[in-house]
Amino acid sequence: MKETVYITGHKNPDSDSICAALAYAEYKNGSGNYNAIPVRLGNVSLETKFILEYFGVEEPMLIDTLRLSVVDLDFDKIAPVSSDISLRMGLNIMTKNNVNSLPVVDRDDKLQGIVTVSDIIHNYIDVWDNTILGKSNTPLDNIIETLSASPINIPKVKRTDIGSISIIAMDLDSIKDNSYENDILICGDRREVHEFIINNNAALMIITGNGKLDEDLLQRAIQDNIAVISTPNDTFTTSRLITQSVPIHHTMTTENLVVFTIDDLVDDVKELMSQSRFRSYPVIDLEKRVVGLISRYHLISSVKKKVILVDHNERSQSVDGLEDSEILEIIDHHRVADVFTGNPVYFRNEPVGSTSTIIASIYFENGRRPSKKIAGILAAAIISDTLYLKSPTSTNTDKMMLDRLAKIADMDVESFSTDMFKAGTSLVGRTPEDLLSQDFKTFNIKEEKVGISQVYTMDPESLSDMKDDLFKTMESKAKENGYSLFLLLLTDIFNESSEIIVVGEHKALVAKAFGETLQNNSFNAPGVLSRKKQVVPPLTNMLSNLV
Repeated sequence: MKETVYITGHKNPDSDSICAALAYAEYKNGSGNYNAIPVRLGNVSLETKFILEYFGVEEPMLIDTLRLSVVDLDFDKIAPVSSDISLRMGLNIMTKNNVNSLPVVDRDDKLQGIVTVSDIIHNYIDVWDNTILGKSNTPLDNIIETLSASPINIPKVKRTDIGSISIIAMDLDSIKDNSYENDILICGDRREVHEFIINNNAALMIITGNGKLDEDLLQRAIQDNIAVISTPNDTFTTSRLITQSVPIHHTMTTENLVVFTIDDLVDDVKELMSQSRFRSYPVIDLEKRVVGLISRYHLISSVKKKVILVDHNERSQSVDGLEDSEILEIIDHHRVADVFTGNPVYFRNEPVGSTSTIIASIYFENGRRPSKKIAGILAAAIISDTLYLKSPTSTNTDKMMLDRLAKIADMDVESFSTDMFKAGTSLVGRTPEDLLSQDFKTFNIKEEKVGISQVYTMDPESLSDMKDDLFKTMESKAKENGYSLFLLLLTDIFNESSEIIVVGEHKALVAKAFGETLQNNSFNAPGVLSRKKQVVPPLTNMLSNLV
């Protein structure tokens, strides 16, 4: 059985993060040992959307947590039953499936209740109520099925107000004054008893021992709307079995039900279960259809979701619930940070300009050739993360891989780069909130929480009218999320410089760390293109020197 593993980049994903996850999933699936699922932790940027549409690749699935949910557990995948089936059939289904409960649905397949073995046993031992079949509106089909009976006469018009259950085994003279109208009567193969039952206008005659009904009496039964069936069981067995024909809706629990959906988190399920005393709980899917039952013992599991991290190795940038998952691999080109693993993992970290460069290297080192589409998105991600090899983080390895991938993808790198950057830096309809979240990362530097957003543009002047709103939004986000510093890099791709807007207690020192002076909450940083290599290091030095 293939092992399912999720491959994810960081929060607020950029093109490298998305494309690396997609490409490595293809690589892993090609090995035949994995069911690798590429996922993303946020919306794709305009640039990434352009890349994926250009090469005809679908976006990865969006997730917000790796914490276990109900769908990850091996709960009882038992089909729900109709509320009209007999208790005997319900018990047989439970025995066959080795479960103690059954979910019950109505005609629209919506949850109606739940019936347990205890409910059935309680009904079975309550032998004092001989009117149970009438009270529960038991269908005749249930009685026939439970008794393995053969129908002799099934009236077209259903009787109402069914009375009690009786066995006619006494001398008829001793009971001739009793009224059995609308009752259910069990009898043997005696004509005088059959005639007595018909004369009393009973609702149902049950003949035991495969007994027959004489033709003349059958015609009277048909005329008087009296049901007649014959069972192979003896009278004792029949009397014991008949109450098991009661429909399960009579005994099932319908009030104060606790129901879970397949996407409910296991931690939340445990909390709710601790507050109730049911043995089993119905599970429904996203369309509110019942898919099974979950019990406390299903929660006793060492199952963990398996994950491979690409383009990051810092917990604050990773998926929620990472601590509850099993990390198998980390492939990254950033500094080594604070992701902890319970077991040794495959960790590959190289000082190159793009994680996609490393993914491409893994393909070629193992004699594998990425598909044309995957080669295209890997090349595009390298162009994006190295600013078409202009970033100080770019290396000769990035250039070699870009050239090799471009040939496989049959792409004009120069033309594609221009179109991609134009699409990615378009400011049409953008808001400050949108721009700040597009490519945002959190860094923990010397016990300080620092947020850094980066926006690439081919027309930095177009942002001038928005700067006041950007600054106000940054101050609000910094206060709301507890950032000591919040920086926004407005990076001019072709002039190879950035304007840095900064908020926070030490904002003047930030400008000084770059040899600049802060004016109107911003300063120009010529030659600064890389957040990782040109911004984080001077910030680290500056914060380290604070007393």
